[in-house]
Amino acid sequence: MALNVVLYEPEIPANTGNIGRTCVATGTRLHLIEPLGFRLGEKELKRAGMDYWKDLDVSVYVDYEEFLRKNPKARIYMATTKAPNVYADVRFEPDCYLMFGKESGGIPEEILKEYPECCVRIPMIGETRSLNLSNSVAILLYEALRQNQFEHMNLQGNLHRLSWDED
Repeated sequence: MALNVVLYEPEIPANTGNIGRTCVATGTRLHLIEPLGFRLGEKELKRAGMDYWKDLDVSVYVDYEEFLRKNPKARIYMATTKAPNVYADVRFEPDCYLMFGKESGGIPEEILKEYPECCVRIPMIGETRSLNLSNSVAILLYEALRQNQFEHMNLQGNLHRLSWDED
């Protein structure tokens, strides 16, 4: 199982750093589609990703077309507030791609229109425009992981000084 997170033209380094850290913690590949709103060496990116960034499986593409060419069989689910489908109603395959748009505008409607059955939304109340990008990634990614029984992940933690079995 190898889930994938795709960021279409991300703009805020701290969001991408947080997402990178989440990808390392879950064994997920990160795909970045340029242009990026920052340089990959920026301190904000590294600070948010902490010391995990060096362990990240990340690919960078010059544009969306290159991403599609290099991932021709990708089953892509596109997160958008404009989607007709709720993310929890979708069955995520163990090797699918979860795509998120840039913070200021999301995924272009021209791209969304081509894949209406693959567009998913996170429910929100009222006139809320959107959630933070790194939060949105975590919500969808962990749903996909849950649906795939958290394959290859630690399902139980341990106390540092005490034991769960001791009274």
